[in-house]
Amino acid sequence: MHRVVITGAGAVSSLGTDLSSNFKSLSEGKSGISKIEFLNSDRLSIKIGGQIKNYNPDIHFTKQEKSIYDKFTQFALIATKQAVLSSGWEFQKNDNSDIGVILGTAGGGLQTQDENYRQVYEEGKNRVHPLIVPKLMNNAAASNVSIKFNLQGPSFTIASACSSSNHAMGQAFNLIRSGVIKAAITGGSESMLCFGGIKAWEGLRIMSKEACRPFCKNRDGMVQGEGAAIFIFENYHDAKKRGANILAEVAGFSMTSDAIDIVNPSKKGAARAMIGALKDAKFNPEDVEYINAHGTGTLANDKTECAAIKEVFKSHANKLMISSTKSMHGHLIGGTGAVELLGCLLALNKQIIAPTINFLKKDPDCDLDIVPNIARQKNVKCVISNSFAFGGTNAVIALKKGP
Repeated sequence: MHRVVITGAGAVSSLGTDLSSNFKSLSEGKSGISKIEFLNSDRLSIKIGGQIKNYNPDIHFTKQEKSIYDKFTQFALIATKQAVLSSGWEFQKNDNSDIGVILGTAGGGLQTQDENYRQVYEEGKNRVHPLIVPKLMNNAAASNVSIKFNLQGPSFTIASACSSSNHAMGQAFNLIRSGVIKAAITGGSESMLCFGGIKAWEGLRIMSKEACRPFCKNRDGMVQGEGAAIFIFENYHDAKKRGANILAEVAGFSMTSDAIDIVNPSKKGAARAMIGALKDAKFNPEDVEYINAHGTGTLANDKTECAAIKEVFKSHANKLMISSTKSMHGHLIGGTGAVELLGCLLALNKQIIAPTINFLKKDPDCDLDIVPNIARQKNVKCVISNSFAFGGTNAVIALKKGP
C-alpha cells in the first residue's frame, strides 16, 4: 500500500479567489456571506448566500471557452490551475495515463440548466445552444480538467449530495494507495446560486434568512455558497523524489450509508463513518485534536453530529476542537467537503483552528468546544473532516501532518 500526500491546493470561494486569501479569511473568522445578486433574486424569500462577488470570467476564459464552461466548471478550472502551480508538478506532454481526475459536485451545470429553461419557458425560445448538454453534465468539470492538462487516467465525477467532494477525494486516495494511479487532481466544485437552485431549496424550509449559526441555540438553518477547492493527491515516494512541498498526508477514509431516511441524519451512520476513518488511518480516538464538522446550522444535523462525536470519542470528545467553516463560506453542497478541507490544511500547516462564527448562545445538545467566533492558535497533528449528506451518505477523511 502506497502512502498518499497532498502537494498542491487551489481555491475560489466567497472567502477569496486563491488559497492564501481563503486561509486569511478562515484565520480571521471573516464571513463571505452577503446579499445575493442574480437574475430574479428579488423573487426569492432567501436573500443571502456565499456568493463570489465581482466574478469576471473574461479574466480567465476566452469567449469560446465560456460558451462551453458552466460556472461550476469555470471554478474547478481556476482552482485546478492554482493547485497545479503550487504543487510544482509538470505534466508530460504525451503519457499521463497514471494521473486521474476525480471531482465531486451535486448540481453540476445547474446555472446552465436554469438559464436555458428560463429562455425556453419564460422567453419562448425554441432553440438552445448545441453544446448545452456537455456544458450542464455533472462530469463536465472533471472532463474539462482532464482535457486542459492532458490527464489520461480515470476521470469521473461523484454526485452524492453534500458528501460528493469527500467521496471523490476518498476515491482518489484509494486509487493512489492501491497503485492504480500515481496522482490525482481531486476535490469539488459547485455553483447553485441561481433562481431555480435557491427556489428549490426554499421548499425544504431549512434555509436561514439571517446567518449560518452552526451548533448555536439560535440556529435556524443553512446558507448556500459557491466555489471550488482542488488538490493534488500524490504517491508519497514520487512527491519526495521530486522534492515537493507536502501540505499533509491523507491517512484514512471511510464511507457509510444510514439506509434509514432520505433527509433526516442518523447518529449511527455518522458514527460508523468516523470510526471507519480512524481505523483506516490507524488513529486512536485520542490522537485526533480537531474535527472540521459537517455543521450545517440546521437543528437536526448539528444535534445529531454532536451526539455521534460523543459516541465515537467518549470522554475525549470534550477535549476536541470542532468547527464548522460553513458559518463563513456557506454550504457548497457537492463542493463543500473540498472547501472544508482547507480548514484542515490551515490547522496542520499554519497551526490555526478556524472558528465557528455567528455563535450567540450555547445549545445543551451541542455542548462541545466548537471554537466559537475567534480562531485559535494550536499545534495539531491529526484531524478529520466530516461530510454527511441527504440520502444518508456519509464520508469522512482523516489527515495528519506531512512527513
